[in-house]
Amino acid sequence: MSPAAAPRLLVVGANHRSASLPLRDQLFVDDAAAPAFLADLKARGLHEAMVLSTCDRVEVWASHHDDQVAAGIIGDSFAVRTGLPPAALGGQLYELAGADAVRHGFTVTASLDSLIIGEPHVLGQVKTAHRLARDAGTVGVELETVLQAAYGAAKRIRSETHIGEGPVSIAAAAAQMAREVHGDLGRCRGLLIGAGDMGELVGESLLAAGLSWLAVTAPRVSRAEALAQSLDSHVLPFEDLRDSLAGADIVVCSVGARVVTLTADMMAAALKKRRRRPVFVVDAGIPGDVEPAVNRLDGAFLYDLSDLERVALEGRAGREQAARAARTLLEAELEAFLKGRAGRVAVPAIVALRQRFEETREAVLAEAGSDAAQATRLLINRLLHAPSEGLKGVAAESAEWRAMEKTLKTLFRLD
Repeated sequence: MSPAAAPRLLVVGANHRSASLPLRDQLFVDDAAAPAFLADLKARGLHEAMVLSTCDRVEVWASHHDDQVAAGIIGDSFAVRTGLPPAALGGQLYELAGADAVRHGFTVTASLDSLIIGEPHVLGQVKTAHRLARDAGTVGVELETVLQAAYGAAKRIRSETHIGEGPVSIAAAAAQMAREVHGDLGRCRGLLIGAGDMGELVGESLLAAGLSWLAVTAPRVSRAEALAQSLDSHVLPFEDLRDSLAGADIVVCSVGARVVTLTADMMAAALKKRRRRPVFVVDAGIPGDVEPAVNRLDGAFLYDLSDLERVALEGRAGREQAARAARTLLEAELEAFLKGRAGRVAVPAIVALRQRFEETREAVLAEAGSDAAQATRLLINRLLHAPSEGLKGVAAESAEWRAMEKTLKTLFRLD
């Protein structure tokens, strides 16, 4: 791309489909680290950027004149953060530019690219990333324009579809089933394992339902601390997980590590210490974090997301229908935005053309005086002289004439 080209949106990152959880953990940029990360990008030459970091994804949204230069800057910053060579990251990072990047931004903001479609926290996460970038001085016209349009699309999708009802009902179902197992949640203690978005949602629902005490533990302590702060809860060391289980009446597991985090043996040992007092377990991981055999233990009541969906009335088919409706709305919003922006690109040329015509009109009126017929003849001749000479030259020397002829007929409706 030419350095003189207009800046456009670029997204470089890793998500739950492209990269492993360990790599996403290494890339993770919490709110406290975001200003320094953005300052590093700026020092490397990327002056307009935002970092979006969640359990599902770590992405940089940026605007630059040259996609390759910008992608190289972001890749180098990610490599420094992980301690890995850029080549080792290449296979797990994706790059999207222009309209593809804008579509991705709209889709993420509307929560149509999440592990749980419609998950309501995503919009807030994007807005937080936006605020941090604005505070760091790395939000310019292009990024601001795309983000405001994405917010508008997300708001319309929320108001005109049922996309947000599924995940909320899942969290409500978890609280409902916890009450069926334990009765008054005000006498219960909860343990949230992992920092996944769905686990956070269930934790919030349990606290809203009266859960008296909640602790968070996760393989990465910074993730646990950030989530505990958000939930106004406690942090427990992940290495003490086996001991922590014994004190929990409700366990929510949301690691998504593609390996079992909570085994039947671990739960059996915890139940023994609890003298068989029941434990309500929510497996909110995708894929699952809890060994299915836990459900066969006396005193353990295991529900995964599929179980909670059935309890929650809104089935998968209903949510998929809402997602289809949401994507249709999103494409309409995206098309309108891209067309509007393309139209705005032509504005400077239109202004310059009008200014030239006006200058010519004034010159002709001064020359022709009160003779209207003479003035109009002069005006037409003057306005068409340069284009006519240029067209003759193109027709004589270039194969581009047919395309130019078609453009002329379109602009002046000659057909």
